[in-house]
Amino acid sequence: MAYRCIAIEMNMDIKKTLLWVVFSVSGLMLFNSWQIQNGKPPLFGGPAPTAATQPAAKPADGGVPTPVASPSNAVAVQDKTPANNDSKVVTKTVHLKNDLVDLEVDARGGNLIKATLLKQFDKGEPVVIFKTDGTQKYQARSGLVANGLDLPNHNDVFNIQSTGPLSLVLTAEKSGVLVEKTYTLDKDGYILNVKNKVTNKTSQVISPSIYEELIRDGAKIDESQFYSTFTGPAIYTDKEKFHKVDFADIEKNKVSIATEIPGTDNAWVSMVQHYFASAWFPENLNNREFYFGKIDNNLYRAGIKTALGEIAPSASKTESARLFVGPQEEKMLESLAPGFELVKDYGWLTIIAKPIFWLLTQIHAEIGNSGWSIVILKIFIKLVFFPLSAASYKSMARMKEVQPRLLEMKERFKGEPQKLNQAMMEMYRKEKINPLGGCLPVVVQIPVFISLYWVLLATVEMRNAPWILWIHDLSAPDRFFSDLIGLSIPIGILPIVMAISMYIQTKLNPTPPDPIQAKVMQIMPLVFSVMFFAFPSGLVLYWVVNNILSIAQQWQINKMFGAKKA
Repeated sequence: MAYRCIAIEMNMDIKKTLLWVVFSVSGLMLFNSWQIQNGKPPLFGGPAPTAATQPAAKPADGGVPTPVASPSNAVAVQDKTPANNDSKVVTKTVHLKNDLVDLEVDARGGNLIKATLLKQFDKGEPVVIFKTDGTQKYQARSGLVANGLDLPNHNDVFNIQSTGPLSLVLTAEKSGVLVEKTYTLDKDGYILNVKNKVTNKTSQVISPSIYEELIRDGAKIDESQFYSTFTGPAIYTDKEKFHKVDFADIEKNKVSIATEIPGTDNAWVSMVQHYFASAWFPENLNNREFYFGKIDNNLYRAGIKTALGEIAPSASKTESARLFVGPQEEKMLESLAPGFELVKDYGWLTIIAKPIFWLLTQIHAEIGNSGWSIVILKIFIKLVFFPLSAASYKSMARMKEVQPRLLEMKERFKGEPQKLNQAMMEMYRKEKINPLGGCLPVVVQIPVFISLYWVLLATVEMRNAPWILWIHDLSAPDRFFSDLIGLSIPIGILPIVMAISMYIQTKLNPTPPDPIQAKVMQIMPLVFSVMFFAFPSGLVLYWVVNNILSIAQQWQINKMFGAKKA
């Protein structure tokens, strides 16, 4: 990596400057990726990914369901538990299930209170997304609001009219308005089709709106002290494109995203966490708006409200939507809705990360093993960068060849850095050596390395994907020795192999004449191995393969130059 550049033989100031530039650029790129991944403003300009330029629109008449009923909005729906005359009501739950997902629907509100992903596992157990327990609250729900009317909403008990493995029909009537909810689960997917039929049984024309929302606490799931991924709402429209919303902005009422949605725009609202997401996709292109809010301490909501228009007495209108809850499998996300693949966020290096992911999936389709796919991917990338790498290693070999002359110059011009620099530059010119030649391939490959890091971190297909022997999950750190002796911190074989390979590379490079730099070069493999202990084992595997190929290439070039010199 960037440690090779330290071996360049030039004056002390240039070497120190180059070293700081390479590591500073690497640090800034990593920090910028972290900033964007967490919804913070990017370092290099442009708007923050969680903010649009337009101010938030005011709620339309009829409001949206709020945690506490507002005196100025009599139709606001208050979140509540059974009380008074319904305190003894015990609601039923119904399961809709296919081979991929098991959804649990509560008759109270028709709320989806639990979603179990049957093909995704965590410590041997299926992953549960929607849940309501002592540790987490995460649900999808919907209801009806209208100005001046109290209509069926997510608090009301619905009657179960019919049920089957993949379908459910619920009804509820309130204030003379009947709502019939029909749920149909796709046979082989993660989509629940939701249809709300609203019938006006009053003698007056009504103008209700359907709201569809996701509620979630602010806790991050499947996180590590060594990395952070975005958790929270994300929205999309054709006009405003993709935006993430921080829970902290909702908490402080500082969400500045434009909430009004043009009637011609596709739009969706989602809740994103590491590897998984849920989302509402309304089918109706009438007037709609996003809304966000804090329901309770550490409990938030994000939703879409859709106007149904006027409904005459004895008439009905139907609004359809799709609810997704599942893993962030990129190909599937692309097929569901415009822009939905963006919930799998690679940050500002998406332009590099997406081709890398595509190539990785193509290789995996042929060989069926994610670990070997990473190995082949690295070989391919190494071939692409071969001309640059070859030039770099030749430059390093030439530098090693003139090493004795550099040491002699250092002694001859001791205490005269200007003359030393002039003598070195003159020698480089006569020998046709480019002292910066060893750095270009490293600098070019830094974005590729960071992109692969985000690919492996964000790709749910790598989750629980094995390689060989002790590597059972390429998205997790190698914990071979940790599991062997019962340590909580990750210590594995791959980072140690990487440290050894880095040490061998330093021996093949020319030794810096400065003793301090020489010691730094010897310590660097240890420093990098400690850092890589916490990285996904797939990423460490990638770098081990890179080092081994680099050692073979550099050894061969050194051998060629040694024979030529003899």
